[in-house]
Amino acid sequence: MSYQPDTLAAARISARLDEAGQRRRGHELARARRYTRRAERAAEQASIAFARAL
Repeated sequence: MSYQPDTLAAARISARLDEAGQRRRGHELARARRYTRRAERAAEQASIAFARAL
């Protein structure tokens, strides 16, 4: 079976777009985890500061 060059190019482009989307989603997930950890630390510090103030 032979493929047309434009069909192969389209398949490569599609694969690269899929891969880029996966990388982007992974990056967004990692960023969300960082923000979550940062927020949890801030909440813990606020709780400690509040307890000390009492």
